[in-house]
Amino acid sequence: MRLTFITMLLAASAATPAFAQEAEEADILVVGTRSSGRLVTESPSPVDVFSSDDLQARGLTDLNRALQYLAPSFNYPRTATGPSGANTRAATLRGLAPDQVLVLVNGKRWHLSSVLNFNNVVGRGSVPVDLGAIPVSAIERIEILRDGAAAQYGSDAIAGVINITLRSSASGGSASVQSGVTEKGDGRTLVAALNHGFAIGQGGSLNLTAELRDRGATNRAGVDSRYGRITSEQGDPKSLDINLAGSFRLPIGAVELYAQGIYDHRRSTSPAQYRAPTIAPAFYPQGFVPHIRVNLDDAGGSVGVSGDVDGWRFDLSDTMGLSDASFNVFDTVNTSLGAASPRAFAGGGARYFQNVANLDISRKIDLAAGLNLAAGVEHRHETFKLRPGEPGSYTGAGAQGFPGYNPPIPVDESRSAWSFYGDLELSPIRHMTLGAAVRHERYSDFGNATTGKLSFFYQPVDLIALRATASTGFRAPSLQQQYFSTVTSQSSGGVLVNIGTFAVSDPVAIALGASPLRRERSRNLSGGIVLKPFAGFVLSADLFHIEIADRIALSETLSGAAVTAILKAAGITNASQARFFTNALDTTTRGYEITADWTRRFGGIRANVTASYAHVDTRVDRLAVNRVIPALPLLGGPALQLLTVAQPKDKLALAARIDAGAFGLSAALVRFGSFTTTSVLTPQTYGAVTSIDLTAELKVAERFRFGIGILNLTNAYPDKTVERALTQGGGLLYPEAGAIGTNGREFFARATMTF
Repeated sequence: MRLTFITMLLAASAATPAFAQEAEEADILVVGTRSSGRLVTESPSPVDVFSSDDLQARGLTDLNRALQYLAPSFNYPRTATGPSGANTRAATLRGLAPDQVLVLVNGKRWHLSSVLNFNNVVGRGSVPVDLGAIPVSAIERIEILRDGAAAQYGSDAIAGVINITLRSSASGGSASVQSGVTEKGDGRTLVAALNHGFAIGQGGSLNLTAELRDRGATNRAGVDSRYGRITSEQGDPKSLDINLAGSFRLPIGAVELYAQGIYDHRRSTSPAQYRAPTIAPAFYPQGFVPHIRVNLDDAGGSVGVSGDVDGWRFDLSDTMGLSDASFNVFDTVNTSLGAASPRAFAGGGARYFQNVANLDISRKIDLAAGLNLAAGVEHRHETFKLRPGEPGSYTGAGAQGFPGYNPPIPVDESRSAWSFYGDLELSPIRHMTLGAAVRHERYSDFGNATTGKLSFFYQPVDLIALRATASTGFRAPSLQQQYFSTVTSQSSGGVLVNIGTFAVSDPVAIALGASPLRRERSRNLSGGIVLKPFAGFVLSADLFHIEIADRIALSETLSGAAVTAILKAAGITNASQARFFTNALDTTTRGYEITADWTRRFGGIRANVTASYAHVDTRVDRLAVNRVIPALPLLGGPALQLLTVAQPKDKLALAARIDAGAFGLSAALVRFGSFTTTSVLTPQTYGAVTSIDLTAELKVAERFRFGIGILNLTNAYPDKTVERALTQGGGLLYPEAGAIGTNGREFFARATMTF
């Protein structure tokens, strides 16, 4: 596969004469540098840039899924079940955890989700940014920095940085409606979006976007051999997102006032696992599937002022973010309440708030071929709170499916952190850049961290450029990871049980081997080459090596006599197994990425071809022993697989687009490599899958376009789980890991009007 990919790129180069190409200006970078005017092809770190047209071309209605088919090392595990896994469908970069990627909006640190992923899926134990809360129609472009950048941007930037730039035009806009459905007839989708820009004052702008995404549930569960009918649900949850976004700019003399904001309300319904008729025969004689409804409000925004004073560029801002989730479980029962049990319960909720105040200053100095100095200070304040469910949701056995939040120790925590950083970029000669960055952070709850980064870029001739970086990084344990506590029903070895997740400070967790969390520490090395053999064609190849010490993970689910005794002594009656967060392992992640982009015009026809390949391998270097109860492993096989091999080991993506007058046609192929995970009892390696998407657009009037498309033309599905007969009567056919999802072939139609 690798040789075929490289051969294809070389053949494309040889077949295209240089004189036939049209040179196109490269994109100007925002992320990865504090020097203005830096081109993507001049960056010491690999950066992918995607426009709004790139994001919307394929008919993929959510941001995670769109980026999965565009960015080489971006993976989006489409978890199907569970209230946290299905609602924090977090993306990953370079095979690392979702919360090891820092997300910025217009260059400002965005807030985390209040919902911690506690299901047994990729991203287990992580607290990501909810990219699904950001409307695609409000995005002007996205930059993905594939390199460690903690010294530049702070905690969480171990795997890289995603910077989302919102639309800010002062005029024009668009309205669009898209509808789709799967080949099976479910998963009906409606997306309606409206964007418009307004001129404000002298040179100012206000750009507003409203978007609605309504998606029906899908179900790919098979027949339950115990009852001869389908009893389970496995697929996308039913969800409704209402998004609002805005961006404001107003120049006043030498300064500019700005503000931006995003609000999302989501109502999502996910299934728990099927309960047999023996669980509550008086209520559900045919058995039942509990459902968990999540009402999630996610809001964030920034206000600030930027400008120039005596040659110094400054940017002073304040950014706030809030994520608030409420859980309700219905189609359920609490067997401990007997015949008086309700069939619906309020399960409580979680709330996370972040405020970031930031001052950046920078200056260009006429030294050698150019020097840029930058420095800054940042203060961050965070709070995290859990709201208990109603008493009936957690009394005794608790509500089936989701027993409700009832933390043994009330959770209402906060912390603050100060950051001080400096950055310089020097060009000793033309076409060479040397960079250095240092950052010191002081947290109120776990101490200090200092990180640094060195970078190198050199382009001896127009044809070739060399780049390399070396950096240290860190990630602070989130408040959610330090204090989260709940009980939930999950499958453990094919058996449905109640599992308690306990905060590391809880006496139960301490008795089982927990200790205070430490920060993750990382070392990143990256090196690559950029080739521009002729106008319109760019090829890049990069190697990376990432070492992470004291990696934070959710422990193995612990069971046995010792666990039972500890739970009983603590008065825990609604859980038979337990887990907690731990710094139990060190890992090394290695890999490489190859990207190519070719653009050519033939009169009135524009053709573009892109290709990328990424290969990632993660290994465990150290695994700590449980010093309190050595017989209980802090991390076992299933948990380690989710951290190391449960994501596709490689990804090949090819895309082509032709625009000829009023007609546009695009095709995309993505091959996701194999992965390994334990779906029931034994590890299973699931084979590679290939998906092809086709889209055609026609401009039927001056301001009106109509498009149709097919997603997953090959009707690709992951392999079926070999041991599926051991749980739920074989009804759950597919794994929760992987990247292709379980919807199969989909169709859509879209109408767009510009004004």
